[in-house]
Amino acid sequence: METIVMDKTFVKKILVTGVGGPTPRSFVRAVKYFGGAHKSSFEFIGVDSNPLAYGLYDRDLFEKSFVVPRADAEQYWDVMNAVVEENAIDAAIVLPETEVLEWSRNHSKLKRTIKLHLPDYRLAKELVNKYQLHTLLNGTEYVPCFLKLKPEYYSFDNLKNELGGTFWVRSTEGSSGLGSLKIESPHVLTQWITMNPDVSEFIATEYLPGRNMACKLLYFNDKLLASACAERVKYIMAKTAPSGITGNTSFGRLLNEPRLVDISADALNVISKKIGTGLNGIFTVDYKEDVNGKPKITEINIRHVAFTSSIAAGGANLPLDTLLVLFDEESRYSKATHYTFKEPYVFLRDVDAYPIVMKESDLLK
Repeated sequence: METIVMDKTFVKKILVTGVGGPTPRSFVRAVKYFGGAHKSSFEFIGVDSNPLAYGLYDRDLFEKSFVVPRADAEQYWDVMNAVVEENAIDAAIVLPETEVLEWSRNHSKLKRTIKLHLPDYRLAKELVNKYQLHTLLNGTEYVPCFLKLKPEYYSFDNLKNELGGTFWVRSTEGSSGLGSLKIESPHVLTQWITMNPDVSEFIATEYLPGRNMACKLLYFNDKLLASACAERVKYIMAKTAPSGITGNTSFGRLLNEPRLVDISADALNVISKKIGTGLNGIFTVDYKEDVNGKPKITEINIRHVAFTSSIAAGGANLPLDTLLVLFDEESRYSKATHYTFKEPYVFLRDVDAYPIVMKESDLLK
């Protein structure tokens, strides 16, 4: 992406929501640790609804922090407006899905004009539901075979006939692999549904045994400005989840996968045209490869994901790109940058730890 030189005499104040989660903190780390000449151009103000949220007390990342109501609370916008006004906020980075939806729908409730980078609410609402996503892409080669699974009524035989003897189930909404498990027998499926009483709807898909990859696409006003790809290999606290997937990558690879960029961009174009919206925001398109090594889309996140600072450490700093474009209107339509990596880099992450990026050949044997 074209280098944008900002006025260093004026530090921009950035509100970051949901700082108790790893993704908002990863966004800020990408800028403060790997932002080069721009790392001091931004001051971050953190908010979260949980007073025990780690990020509220991380002074290495946030100059100030505030406890706010949940996004669905009646007082939410009154409190957010007070934080925005009293701290002279210039822009907001909204990252938890529930808040992305709330801000996309109701950001007109803001009393102060600030910079925002949000998807259209109609698009966001469709993408957060994995069954709706698969339905919108049905008829393309981009998604696996799938069926909706209602806990109160389903036929294992029908699932097996449509998806094969081994298939994957997960909640249609939610992150961190909510409700996810590999299913090989009716007994296991029955037990799994019983163990997840809060999941009102599952999606069942053909089992995809290949690589787990992600493609991040940065859009501003219907133009693709940047992309980067990575592979998830292992997960933090994987043993705590029956599926082995916690949604927080501990070991991964930075990838040069132009075909993922092409598929992701085309899939988003297909979806946005069906819904009748443009494309604006950051989208993380998740993939698993089928038995033939063909990538299939499993979900599309409407936000950054937790390893965003790891790819920033490798040179693909999409959080910094986001902020620089937000504050430079003239460069908004500059040529897209598709980040590639000169070396086969891997990244290592741990809970609240500084990410490590190195050549895979340098891993200890």
